[in-house]
Amino acid sequence: MQIIILGAGQVGTGMAHSLSREENDITVVDTDPNRLRDLQEKLDIRTVHGHAAHPQTLIRAGIEDADLLIALTNSDETNMVACQVAYSLFNTPTKVARVRAADYLAHPELFNREHTPIDVLISPEKLVTDHLQRLIEYPGALQVLDFADGRAQLVAARAYHDGPLVGRQLMALRELLPEGVDTRVAAIFRNDVAIIPQGDTRVEVDDIVFFLAATRDIPAVMAELRRLSGPAHRILLSGGGNIGANLARRLERHHHVKIIERDPARAEQIAEDLDTAITLVGDCADEDLLHEEGISETDVYCALTNDDEANILSSMLAKRMGADKVITLINRPAYVDLVESDRIDVAVSPQQVTIGALLTHIRKGHMVRVHSLRRGAAEAIEAVAHGTPGQSKVVGKRIDEIDLPDHTSIGGVVRGEEVIIAHDDVVIQEDDHVILFVADQKQIKRVERLFSVDAVFV
Repeated sequence: MQIIILGAGQVGTGMAHSLSREENDITVVDTDPNRLRDLQEKLDIRTVHGHAAHPQTLIRAGIEDADLLIALTNSDETNMVACQVAYSLFNTPTKVARVRAADYLAHPELFNREHTPIDVLISPEKLVTDHLQRLIEYPGALQVLDFADGRAQLVAARAYHDGPLVGRQLMALRELLPEGVDTRVAAIFRNDVAIIPQGDTRVEVDDIVFFLAATRDIPAVMAELRRLSGPAHRILLSGGGNIGANLARRLERHHHVKIIERDPARAEQIAEDLDTAITLVGDCADEDLLHEEGISETDVYCALTNDDEANILSSMLAKRMGADKVITLINRPAYVDLVESDRIDVAVSPQQVTIGALLTHIRKGHMVRVHSLRRGAAEAIEAVAHGTPGQSKVVGKRIDEIDLPDHTSIGGVVRGEEVIIAHDDVVIQEDDHVILFVADQKQIKRVERLFSVDAVFV
């Protein structure tokens, strides 16, 4: 696939890294020659220096033959105009744009072929807010991913020493679960190395365990993987930007929410927009302020400012002072691995959240949802099984008969409203939504081909 990426910022660079591993023809456009030079030294891609929305720049990037344009510059207007130019002058098949401004997003009628022809609209702030809300709803979760319109979820949790499953074989999990509850451990990360689990695999302390279950069964399964923790009631957010303010607005109905913002004018504006949440003016790294606001009794503390260092320091302080769960927004990918430890429970990378959403619209083979995991090292994919047994490589086959690529496992199948956990004797039917875990990105093309429909398949 010939893909043009506009913008070599964090998200654009991350997309180039992900897509270049899969034999795509990638061209990156940016106005900063130093960024482009750094990219070319690391990746086998083309780069073009110039303004992303100018027709001549796009021609030099190969827009006339491009299958996909992904506009990820820091300017909403540049991204929108680039999609318009690609549509009007070059009839580019698929155009994806990142748009941040709430004023634009409030008018979806802008983004159609009659006005601004964007096929896929990506709002990083909404994606990150959704992600944070799910993490708060499941206090023990490190990651919560929706599939099949929320009917099934893949959840990552750290295995603690007092968890009933630690030290036992996975085949014993069924015995521990309440009657009528089923799950499958899709993968285990041990010291950042992915393990595709078997029945005799044993969970060890500090393993990151990814398990799939029907959404209604997630709390029961989590109780068997980690120490019990009740629902979050008291939530303290630091940073009153768009993410912080929107998250407070979503949570205030069912939680006791406070938000810290250091700019008095911005704090006043947030206070006017909220109903029950309390807005405080101050520094998120002020120990006295955190103490006064009861940080030791806080269930979840979220550091959401635009300053990575401030987020990390305030999160470590909050954890030391007694906050139960600490979630930290970190924009620099290199920091994520460094800080996710005993002091900071979950480090959220807006880059990875956005890349996962973008990959959903790029993958082939009837893939309807893609989530990027462990900083892009693995993916969770929802693919639809189309075709008849004579056309499809999966339809009509038992799971143990499917020739899965290496480092790939099937976690479950969603059939209508029913969530079926993957066991060897489950037979894939047409239109099933199959949820897979792929621990090696080199196998993505094979997974795509597995779910493609052949005119004749023998």
